[in-house]
Amino acid sequence: MEFDLIVIGAGPGGYTAAIKASQLGMKTAIIEKKSLGGTCLNVGCIPSKALLSSSELYQQAKNHFGIHGINTEGLSVDVATMIKRKDGVIKKMASGIDYLIKKNNIEHISGAGRIINSNEIEVDQGTKKKRFKTKRILIATGSNVSGLPFLDYDGKTVLSSDHAIALEKAPDSMIVIGGGAIGLELGSVWARLGTKVDVIESLPRIAAIFDEDVTHPLQKLLQKQGIKFHLNTLVESAEKTETGIKLTVSKEDKKIELEAEKVLVAVGRKPNTNDLGVTELQIELDERGFIRTDADWQTNIPGIYAIGDVVAGPMLAHKAEQEAIAVVERMAGKAGLVNYKTIPWVVYTSPEVAAVGLTEQEAKDKGFETATGVFPFQANGRAVAGAHSDGLAKIISDKKTDRVLGVQILSTNASELIAEAVLLMEFEGSTEDLARTIHAHPTMSEGLREAAHVTMGEPLHL
Repeated sequence: MEFDLIVIGAGPGGYTAAIKASQLGMKTAIIEKKSLGGTCLNVGCIPSKALLSSSELYQQAKNHFGIHGINTEGLSVDVATMIKRKDGVIKKMASGIDYLIKKNNIEHISGAGRIINSNEIEVDQGTKKKRFKTKRILIATGSNVSGLPFLDYDGKTVLSSDHAIALEKAPDSMIVIGGGAIGLELGSVWARLGTKVDVIESLPRIAAIFDEDVTHPLQKLLQKQGIKFHLNTLVESAEKTETGIKLTVSKEDKKIELEAEKVLVAVGRKPNTNDLGVTELQIELDERGFIRTDADWQTNIPGIYAIGDVVAGPMLAHKAEQEAIAVVERMAGKAGLVNYKTIPWVVYTSPEVAAVGLTEQEAKDKGFETATGVFPFQANGRAVAGAHSDGLAKIISDKKTDRVLGVQILSTNASELIAEAVLLMEFEGSTEDLARTIHAHPTMSEGLREAAHVTMGEPLHL
């Protein structure tokens, strides 16, 4: 049996590519050694959001329901039930992907795939190995957690993000190494459930992909929720103790010791290219270990393609999905395209922070004369009425053309609100376009429209 396309990896990029290929008439197979859905569904995006949702409800009930006149006396939390619900969400979504694979007549091959050449893959299924012929191969094997040389993951004291979404109870204390999305999100989960959380970040501020006037208030809000931050701080060594772990960290030539029951290492991710046959085939990698591809996402070996976390660019599920559609369309002779300038970023803390396009500093570095507008949600009726007025909407535009260059939002539901900005920028819209677009009242989305008015120098509600 020969396939038109075999996809290695069934995460958001892999299964999306397989579905699109089948819909375009290709005989398609997908190889996955673990569960359908990849990291995102099984140990990443979905489970973390399930725990963020559950823990935020508890935090709201505990600290904020009183102002609404809601009595929560006797409130308690059952972490085991919370984890069980999270597992149920994963199971439900996985069954949905399995349904889509079958619906689209995709051959699902269980096992570890290894590329023999551009037309042949060997699959290790444990008790046996099988070989499959194909016209094209797409590598979509995603990424894995990075670590620190002196902190080996054991799943008990030293945790990766995989471990941190499956704890049986809230630890008394936790040190989080890394102030990016993963560290802030999982740190938030356990802080809400009663864990004393310290976040160590080597940079001068957290979530450094956003502008400082967004990350500074975010940090203040997270501090109010009980998270303590150690910025400009490097971890030098670690030592396990009877009660957990002790870290030696340095800040401004001063050494400090921090102790906790558990430590979560959230220092980034690395591409999964091991045991694929990449080295043997001499598939080119860049200096960081990512697979090099051309404009069609094809490697230096004709017929072998790669997308998602194994290639350069943001390690985001939605980026992988868009590349999946585009690469398959290119294979079919269609005009597949990914606009890397309009990929949104989100950190799902409370409040959330989301962005698209250039930061203010990036715009200036590129030579733009910028105009900016910031609108605080404290002046937004829906936000005040809903008791979630913390945060702001910020727009960065080209002063000469009025074209929107970037948008950042710190607010409840920022992950949803950013979609309007993405669409606006996809059509190369201006702040005037946004300001003249009618928004329902009262809504949080009006905050973005108001920011557009501020950017134009014509504020209405400030």
